[in-house]
Amino acid sequence: MNADEPAPVEHAPRFAPRAVVVLAATAVIAVAVDQWTKHLSTENLEPGEPVRILGGLIHLSLLRNSGAAFSFGSSYTWVFPLITLVVVGWIGWMATRLRSLPWGLALGLVLGGALGNLIDRLFRAPGFLHGHVVDMISVFGPYGEYFAVFNVADSCLSVGVVLAVLLELTGRQRDGSRLQTKKTKPQPAAGKTEETA
Repeated sequence: MNADEPAPVEHAPRFAPRAVVVLAATAVIAVAVDQWTKHLSTENLEPGEPVRILGGLIHLSLLRNSGAAFSFGSSYTWVFPLITLVVVGWIGWMATRLRSLPWGLALGLVLGGALGNLIDRLFRAPGFLHGHVVDMISVFGPYGEYFAVFNVADSCLSVGVVLAVLLELTGRQRDGSRLQTKKTKPQPAAGKTEETA
């Protein structure tokens, strides 16, 4: 190579395989645990017969939810799978640029939670795109008196979103970089003025 020619620039890969593995593994584990707990709930719990655990901190109450949180949108069940598919597509696109392990964890939780409830929408009664989501966790009361009854998928979604917000607030980027805050110019001590030329 001619000494006068500039050395070729090595470009970093658009994504880090480890971050994508973390995303995929987190999503798979979230879906597996969610579907397993739903299976156990439908097999062992009866509607209207909650099971009290942890001294009443948590009640296991079988509920089939046709809507979103707090049964919102129960008349438009078919809309939720479409929204989920958009979220899944966005996360897939983000994975092609992912180089941050914490972001891989956050997006994996969101993806796993979204897919866990999507499976219910697609394959549970009353039918395709109209399936009811199985919820079973009620806190502080047996029938969702204090908070909506939820499931593992809902928990994964919530934790993933909170983690993503914290990563954004702390300047951690999905490509592994970190935003630097602007440094303010130090102020002169009280009673002193800057020397003039």
